[in-house]
Amino acid sequence: MIQEDFLHYLWNLKLFDTLNLVSINNESIQIINTGIPNTNSGPDFFNAQIKIDNQVWAGNVEIHIKSSDWYVHNHENDLAYDNVILHVVWEDDMQIFRKDNSVIPTLVLKEYIDMKVLKSYQKLFAKKQVWINCEKDINQIDNFVFDNWLERLYLERLQSKSELILDLLQQSNNDWEAVLFKLLAKNFGLKVNGDSFLQLANSFDFSIFRKNQAKVENLEVLLFGQAALLNADFEDIYFQNLKKEYAFLQVKYQLKPIHQSELKFFRLRPNNFPTIRLSQLANLYATHQNLFSKLLSITKIEDYYDLLQVTTSAYWETHYSFKSTSNKRAKKLTKSFIDLLLINTIIPLRFVYQKYIGKLDEELILQLIQQINPEKNGIITKFNSLNIKTKNALQTQALLQLKNEYCNKNKCLQCAVGTELLVN
Repeated sequence: MIQEDFLHYLWNLKLFDTLNLVSINNESIQIINTGIPNTNSGPDFFNAQIKIDNQVWAGNVEIHIKSSDWYVHNHENDLAYDNVILHVVWEDDMQIFRKDNSVIPTLVLKEYIDMKVLKSYQKLFAKKQVWINCEKDINQIDNFVFDNWLERLYLERLQSKSELILDLLQQSNNDWEAVLFKLLAKNFGLKVNGDSFLQLANSFDFSIFRKNQAKVENLEVLLFGQAALLNADFEDIYFQNLKKEYAFLQVKYQLKPIHQSELKFFRLRPNNFPTIRLSQLANLYATHQNLFSKLLSITKIEDYYDLLQVTTSAYWETHYSFKSTSNKRAKKLTKSFIDLLLINTIIPLRFVYQKYIGKLDEELILQLIQQINPEKNGIITKFNSLNIKTKNALQTQALLQLKNEYCNKNKCLQCAVGTELLVN
């Protein structure tokens, strides 16, 4: 089954015999300019130039599977289509007229298409149970084409991550330090507790956090209290001290904690317990004042690892929760966890900030992400099984973008892999 976006693709790139085009009314057609693709409402291509017989026309081009789709879509009643100079269709099933009853020249594209391109299209979109449409051929794509496409996909992914960052910036009255804190909080919570940690970070004004930043104990009081982890009653002395101090802060700043049920411990490795991650976050901020400025000044990946190697406070070296003790163990941020922070928080924030101030250093962004180890997840494992081997986090991030935004949505004609397979 031919899709309309395939006809858009053919027309835009002129992937058909353009030398002997004739309309259904036997008018000669010469394409001077296919026009500008329109992604909004209205005709499909603006400002085309078409020579029909001996007359050069400037106007718009509309594309349909069938000629009759013109009436199905009610274009005859829409002023936006009055300036259509050519109707491009796959199949002509009826004559089409403008509102003034003049005939719209119609070109039947299937009579001029390269059959090799058509067969490649049908193969790509054949109805079958596959993970991605091109899974049998993706590893045949030229390395130069594929690597350039991955780079573009990664930048697309950064752009999509920008939306949350810009929303947080607006909510925080353009306080970049506050935005960093909220993003770090979200990512310290990982997938399981990320949204709850972000809710926690949004539950108080960042100025309160800043005022208490000099002592890690004060930050733990604030974070554990707002996380509703102090609502229970344990005989543990450290817990009792936290609870007492939080009661004071709660009155002083009129604080309201999140719902205790929001945080999850079940099926998490102990090192990922909310208690451990919140203590590490508190220690990061107690260790580094003006963290945003420090992170933005770094240009070498190893300096990030040095800066972010923090641990928990002493209490959590012998605890994972307030309920019981455990063998003493320092709980530092691991390199793999720091990689997640770099991939999901620090590099995206750097990207957005540099764009915001008009000083985007794209080369440095790409250099940093390519020095980070590739991620491990189900999607990347599947790509690896298709002989797409990943060397760094740029490639894994790009492949996630490819799968979620192109493969899953059948946007093969907007994908460099799909278009390469169609023409080669």
